[in-house]
Amino acid sequence: MAASWLLRWGPSRAAARLLRPPAPRPRRDLHKQDDAKQANNDIPLDRLTISYCRSSGPGGQNVNKVNSKAEIRFHLATADWIAEPVRQKIAITHKNKINRLGELILTSECSRYQLRNLADCLQKVRDMIAEASQMPKEPSKEDAVLRRIRIENMNRERLRKKRINSAIKTSRRVDVD
Repeated sequence: MAASWLLRWGPSRAAARLLRPPAPRPRRDLHKQDDAKQANNDIPLDRLTISYCRSSGPGGQNVNKVNSKAEIRFHLATADWIAEPVRQKIAITHKNKINRLGELILTSECSRYQLRNLADCLQKVRDMIAEASQMPKEPSKEDAVLRRIRIENMNRERLRKKRINSAIKTSRRVDVD
C-alpha cells in the first residue's frame, strides 16, 4: 500500500508524509478508575441514589445500547453531611433541581463512560456545596458610599422623569367651565 502511494505521489510527498510528526491529541485528565476514586473521596456514596440510563444525542448504535448517563439523587433536607445553612442556600438557589419529594437530582451525560459521568455528577455536588458555602464579602466604606450616591442619583432621576411625565399629562387636560 505504501509503495503504491509512493509511486503515485512521488518521493518528495511520500517523505513529507512519513516524516511528519503525529497530530497532537487532547490529553485526558484522569483515567477512568482515577475519576471514580477522586469522585467519592468526600461525599458519602451510600446516602446517594445512583442510577444510569441511556444518554441522548448523537452517537449511533452506542447511544442505543449503553447506559452511560449518570443520575444522582439525594434527599436534601436529611443530608446531614452538608451543613444546615448550606443546605438552605442550595435549596433556594437550585430549587429547579429539587423534585416534590425534596430530592436534589443531578445528571451528567458529557462523556461516553459511566464512571466519568458519575464523577462529573459528584463534582457538580461539590461545586454546589462550595458555592453555597461562600460567605458574601462585606463591602468596604468606599463601596457603601458609592452605592448610596448611586441610589440617590437614580431616585433623583426617577423623580425628575415623573415630574416631566406629570407636566405632559396636565397639559393635555381640557378645562371645562
